[in-house]
Amino acid sequence: MRVLLVEDNERLSSLMQGGLARAGFTVDAFASLIEADAAIATVDYDLILLDLGLPDGDGLHWLKQFRRSKQGIPVLVATARGGLTDRVAGLDTGADDYLVKPFEMDELLARCRALLRRPGACLSTVLSTGNLTLDTVSRQVAVAGNPIEAPRREADLLEVLLRRSGQVVPRTVLEERLYGFDDDVTPNALEAHVSRLHRRLNDAAADVSIHTVRGVGYLLRLTATP
Repeated sequence: MRVLLVEDNERLSSLMQGGLARAGFTVDAFASLIEADAAIATVDYDLILLDLGLPDGDGLHWLKQFRRSKQGIPVLVATARGGLTDRVAGLDTGADDYLVKPFEMDELLARCRALLRRPGACLSTVLSTGNLTLDTVSRQVAVAGNPIEAPRREADLLEVLLRRSGQVVPRTVLEERLYGFDDDVTPNALEAHVSRLHRRLNDAAADVSIHTVRGVGYLLRLTATP
């Protein structure tokens, strides 16, 4: 899942990025609304985390314009404005949830997951195909009920493939979901992650496998039986 974080407090932004990344999210963080607009024009985000007091404008006014443009991306406002009037205004303007600073990281993550589980959203708690499962909350991968090690990038890759099991996922989609703007990505990074994940699944006797569709992307499907 790829998240856009709009927060101008550097320390808080860094803490939020770290917590979100450890929970399996790919995060692009910016400190201004103009940067947020440029990012949204480039990437299809699953969720936006929005501060309201930003150096180039008020996040509430931006949110109103954002909703007028028919953008349906879930927006979680995270702000120090904690009064009842502020909270009501935020929700009425188009926020899907409203979190008052200071907050605990666990609560932020829980609210993110709750928004992404709503009807029409993109997050189910447990994904499975064949004997392979991924718990999207704990990031635990298991084959036939037995946990297997999967570093963050491989778990993220597996999540995208599981959500489109049986379909070819273009490499551009995978790269967009796995890597943020600030990530240092080598030209063959995706291939390396696919190769390692493929080997892990084979070693664990998973009855699904990853197939390369040359020039297009990758496909996760059940292994054919005799």
